[in-house]
Amino acid sequence: MVIRLRSRIPLLISAAVLSLSFGARAESLQVPVGAQGSEVHVEQLRGLKKDQVNARLGEPLSIEGPVGDPAITRWEYPDFYVYFEWDVALHTVKKHRG
Repeated sequence: MVIRLRSRIPLLISAAVLSLSFGARAESLQVPVGAQGSEVHVEQLRGLKKDQVNARLGEPLSIEGPVGDPAITRWEYPDFYVYFEWDVALHTVKKHRG
């Protein structure tokens, strides 16, 4: 009798786990991408040279870099950053406001 019970223990455990999983439910939570409060419009700068960005946006608050190879530089503006590879704008990134 003990041998039969031991051989059925894994089966009983599997049945218990399966019965618990039938009661499980999941809810979807949707968070809007980029919903950080106030609206900030960042115009398309990709591909522009540093002097063209400077002409459109004015002097940055600060400049970090260049770092690495290819040389990456980050210009900081009040609401966003502009990333450059060498002399060409790659991305604009809105600052996180938490």
